[in-house]
Amino acid sequence: MYNPELPLVELHRHLDGNIRPQTIWELAQQHNIALPVHSLDELIPLTQIQTQTADLLAFLARLDYGVSVLADTDACYRVAYENMQDAKNQGLDYVELRFSPFYMARAFKLNLQAVIEAVYAGVKAGEHDTGVKVQLIGILSRTFGLQKCQVELDALLACRDKIIALDLAGDELGFPATLFESHFKLARDAGWHISVHAGEADGPQSIWDAINLLGAERIGHGVAAIHDQPLMQYMAQHKIAIEACPTSNYHTATVTDTANHPLKIFVEQGMCVTLSTDDPAVSNIDLAHEYNVAKQTIGLSDKQLNQIQLNALDAAFLSENEKTVLRSLNRRTI
Repeated sequence: MYNPELPLVELHRHLDGNIRPQTIWELAQQHNIALPVHSLDELIPLTQIQTQTADLLAFLARLDYGVSVLADTDACYRVAYENMQDAKNQGLDYVELRFSPFYMARAFKLNLQAVIEAVYAGVKAGEHDTGVKVQLIGILSRTFGLQKCQVELDALLACRDKIIALDLAGDELGFPATLFESHFKLARDAGWHISVHAGEADGPQSIWDAINLLGAERIGHGVAAIHDQPLMQYMAQHKIAIEACPTSNYHTATVTDTANHPLKIFVEQGMCVTLSTDDPAVSNIDLAHEYNVAKQTIGLSDKQLNQIQLNALDAAFLSENEKTVLRSLNRRTI
């Protein structure tokens, strides 16, 4: 369990991977969108992982149901707002929500900038109503190719003040970091932080490339770092954080079983490890679940879990003043 006396922070949470099955069903009914089932009860097993999938791409296919019902920007706003309600209900004090505007816009060919504006408005309304602090990370969905990623980046840059960082997600094997150097140079020039999915579906070199070519300050998943001792040492020395998502890594078959997740070794190597849920609606989990997995299944001590909880705040894309405010929260009264 996480320590209730410390701020609870989540850094790797996909807004478009956290769409409630009830919302998918209701939006489908509202917009007369056909689903391959006839009830909410039948829909839930299609949108949530019941066991391991074959690989990352099979896992990502589960997200398609959620974005398939985003028929207008009101639907995007609703999903964004509900993400903030979920963050509040799950005890978070601060959350970084990442999303791919191209992925969200794709089914109904929505205007990408309008999607970004709607998502921003939704999370900010949610921030106001829940008291949970939020920032947005834009994703380039490499699965759709370089040209689509450039279109996506252009839309994000047009709304640059609403985004704190850029991420690269999707088909890591098919579209390696080497293809995206120019995209991420533009992102860094815009003043954004960089967090990259790497070492999830590919090996350690993918992580090195994310760091050296794209400027990654944090690595999403990073499981493959376990196979490269110099890489682990480098990440520890340079405080390049790993956004670990153990349950998701099992669901995507990135690890064969959760008990042997490299999380504990990363901690013992002095790496800046954080815990996140990845796509909580798809995996049907919350952050408390991941802390329990880390303790009960992976075998971390309470002291190590406290350090992970503090790491998340240290690695957050926040100013030092904002971090100080979060550290000062008196959670005993919550």
